[in-house]
Amino acid sequence: MAMSKKGELIDYNSLANLRTYKYSSVDKSFISRFILKHYWNWAAELMPMWLAPNVITLIGLMFIYTNVICILIYIPDLVGPGPSWIYFSFAVGLWMYSTMDNIDGKQARRTNSSSPLGELFDHGIDSLNCTLGGLIECACMGLGPTGPGAFTVLVSCLAMFFSTWETYHTHTLYLGYCNGPTEGIIIAVSVMLISGVYGPGIWQQSLNELFNLPTFVPDRIATSSMSGIWVTVIAIAFFTCHLPFCVQNVYNARKAQNKPFSSTLSQWIPFVMVACSVWLWLSSPSSIILKENHLVLFALATSFAFGRVTTKIILAHLTKQPFPYWTILMVPVYIAPLLFTFLPGLGITVFVGQFELYYLWAYFLFSAGYFLRWANVVIDAFCEYLDINCFSIKHKSRAS
Repeated sequence: MAMSKKGELIDYNSLANLRTYKYSSVDKSFISRFILKHYWNWAAELMPMWLAPNVITLIGLMFIYTNVICILIYIPDLVGPGPSWIYFSFAVGLWMYSTMDNIDGKQARRTNSSSPLGELFDHGIDSLNCTLGGLIECACMGLGPTGPGAFTVLVSCLAMFFSTWETYHTHTLYLGYCNGPTEGIIIAVSVMLISGVYGPGIWQQSLNELFNLPTFVPDRIATSSMSGIWVTVIAIAFFTCHLPFCVQNVYNARKAQNKPFSSTLSQWIPFVMVACSVWLWLSSPSSIILKENHLVLFALATSFAFGRVTTKIILAHLTKQPFPYWTILMVPVYIAPLLFTFLPGLGITVFVGQFELYYLWAYFLFSAGYFLRWANVVIDAFCEYLDINCFSIKHKSRAS
């Protein structure tokens, strides 16, 4: 049996799996387990009992959007320097987002309003924040519309995708001893605070300029800028500390289920294709996104597209559906390299310049509209089936 709402199909047979779903997570971070846990418990106690957990999650995202608006006003070139207070506001905004992200579940347990919708909503908001948080980091380090700046904006999407893929197969959210939601946030906030004190220019200085390194340190290292080291460290951390553990956990889960592991690797293909398409698009000599500083608009557009990718996987995990390979929001990214890379390379320049900006604006409006419409359909279906509200706590009358 299916229900059609605004053109979308929701399978009631799959929604029945929500009744038996149980949230499972593992957090091995010493900082979160022994330090921040007490802060989060204290912060959760400050929340009024009538406040719905999903509202707390949404408040956290509003801090991030406020930071993005400040970027548009004070650091539109993503270089700056902006006023010192703005970098401190970035730190406050990201820390408050992290706080809200960690206490919404506690609020759900306090108010006895936990539901699968809470997990979908929480991780959906996290997905939207991936590029936006990277954009704020790009601005606070003064990276500008450059390759390292674009990498900083988009790299969190890689980590989030593979974590979501891992959760789909293991049915558990794993956070390692050093993970993005805890140590990653602390590092990012620290970078913002340093920019507030010393200015974003500090990240363009070399190691030797900052620390006067001894002469035996190789010049290649001594002359490396802090921003260059930042990009290198993030890339190494992803490929050595994140991706291998995601793969290992999925391998172990599939082995325990007596299912083949190799078939799960094909699920990477659409996302890897998107990553390659983005690289071809942004690195094209004909593209104006970086040359004319449209990285903010690109980040906003891809935030909704990536949010759609991961929330589809989370939804399939919650309802025990087959892994979703594709979404229509990938299509504009697949087409972009053809229009703005390959055709200009053949001398066909009709799509170069202003057309690309129109294309990017259309992509942003399409991805935002499609994502919000889809989210509304899914939220309504969850609320109707589970007899809950999304943004308020529904108190059920006791049976007489």
